[in-house]
Amino acid sequence: MGASLAIVNIGQLVTLAGSGRPRVGRELRDLVIIENGALIIDNGRIVSAGAYGDLRARVTDAGSVIDAEGRCVTPGFVDAHTHLVFAGNRAAEFEQRIAGATYQQIAAAGGGILRTVALTRAASEDELLTAARRHCDWMMRLGTTTIEAKSGYGLDRETELKILRVLRRLNEEGPARGACGPRIVPTLLAAHTIPPAFAGRRGEYVRFVADELIPEVAAAKLARFCDAFCDDHAFTVDECRTVLRAARERGLGLRIHAEQFRPGTGAALAAELGAATADHLETVDDATIARLCEAGVQPVLLPGSVFCLRRMEYPPARAMVDAGLAIVLATDFNPGSSPVASMPFMLSLACLQMGLTPAEALTAATINAAYSMGLGGEIGSLETGKQADFLIHECGDYRELAYFVAAPLRPRVFIAGNEVTR
Repeated sequence: MGASLAIVNIGQLVTLAGSGRPRVGRELRDLVIIENGALIIDNGRIVSAGAYGDLRARVTDAGSVIDAEGRCVTPGFVDAHTHLVFAGNRAAEFEQRIAGATYQQIAAAGGGILRTVALTRAASEDELLTAARRHCDWMMRLGTTTIEAKSGYGLDRETELKILRVLRRLNEEGPARGACGPRIVPTLLAAHTIPPAFAGRRGEYVRFVADELIPEVAAAKLARFCDAFCDDHAFTVDECRTVLRAARERGLGLRIHAEQFRPGTGAALAAELGAATADHLETVDDATIARLCEAGVQPVLLPGSVFCLRRMEYPPARAMVDAGLAIVLATDFNPGSSPVASMPFMLSLACLQMGLTPAEALTAATINAAYSMGLGGEIGSLETGKQADFLIHECGDYRELAYFVAAPLRPRVFIAGNEVTR
């Protein structure tokens, strides 16, 4: 056999075997770890993963060798909830929140999402692409190799389509120039908040999204998922049901922002509609957790937004794991409530504030996140046949990823077997 790439001398190989499904409950706590491991990669895919002593004879002189120098190797991080494309920033609101203003007060004064909407509408597609490349690069340098990215800062046909085209270009431009970048999974989030032009005409905007925008986006294959923000300052349960049913009829997967600020805002709807994910869930109760478990909905937990909003109510991750849910961790990267691009920081927050073990956090940030986007058979673990997205960390033990909080641990990042950071 002539392997095009072999990784040798791995101190600790964390393979996170998926077994054809996301890891739930107690399975989250048990990683598949191979000491003194190795990977054999050919044409961007993993041919074998195992002990170096067992695999070294299969590597011929034709293969190039990368020495991990005894360090820890894990799958690349999979960030399953981001708002990647936007113009400008909201640093002024950051300062307002420090002075005591709440998320809802800022939104009511015309800030928040609507501030970013105005800036994003005014930006050209190329300007948005430049900004998105910068955000993407931040994430990639920190070890993220797959990114779910939402629209939602347009709230009109032209800008929502513009954002989704930027996401398509991000996906296409790497291969076009012979390079690799993070895989982008696009999501339509036109149901983010009511735009000012539709103030007092909520029903008309919901119908526009459901009857006009979703069919156009689906026909153009600009999104794989549709999301809706269910909250008092966004959309009601019934409005979200209308949007998400329309998306399901057009073949889009479903995600929903739910129960961020109070119970009863969307999580039960996620179970009712069989959504892929219910995201946030800071205020979800035990009964609804049971419904999510029964329906097979994956919770996407976003500790970065709790931290940045200076709230104390983190999602009840421990109860979810104990109930058998396949939880996911993500950054919620956005210009307002979570300007955080770091998945390693999410691991630290999940362990310190949500009671997860380092093994549970890493599982939630890789294989489970991949399954939440329908990619569990392709990425998220280091198994035979999967794309070779992996990280060579500076450390020798995966627990250090969460333990050294916000440390500048810069992994070597590989996407489809190609090193993309140096």
